[in-house]
Amino acid sequence: MISVKCPHCKVGLKVDEEKIPKGITSFKCPKCKQEISVSLLRELQEERRASGSDTIVIPTSKKGRGKLVVFPNEYTPEQTFPLEEEGLYIVGRKASASKANICIDTKDKSMSRSHIRIEVKKSAQGSPIHSLSDNQSKNHTLYNGRYLGEEEVIVLKNNDEIVIGDTKLQFRE
Repeated sequence: MISVKCPHCKVGLKVDEEKIPKGITSFKCPKCKQEISVSLLRELQEERRASGSDTIVIPTSKKGRGKLVVFPNEYTPEQTFPLEEEGLYIVGRKASASKANICIDTKDKSMSRSHIRIEVKKSAQGSPIHSLSDNQSKNHTLYNGRYLGEEEVIVLKNNDEIVIGDTKLQFRE
């Protein structure tokens, strides 16, 4: 059993690491419903053992880690996709003919099979930069409540909202 504090709402939690299923990358805080990284929890548990501390305070983010969270709706289950490696991510609907490397499991037919592009590069200081653009989708891309232009490229910030088809996504650092 590990004592942790949620990085978002600071509520104290007791987590039995043995009961966390293999392959799970995060879990939601029961109070604020924000995600807590399991891999970060395991790293911090090792640090706690070394320091002898009773409680782990989880930082809100770890440099270089970005992710795309898919909100559930009647067509789509909740999903999370890491954006940690440098490179180009094509995001779209999961289908046999999809050219996307992030395939969202959905029945949302208004989402293209290759709807948006997210490019991850390192800045001169070494921190990641996540850039968003529409990938010539038929139904366009909504970014924080407005449509992206044809050649427009946006640098994503924490909690930016993206809507592709009828599906809402959120970028998180």
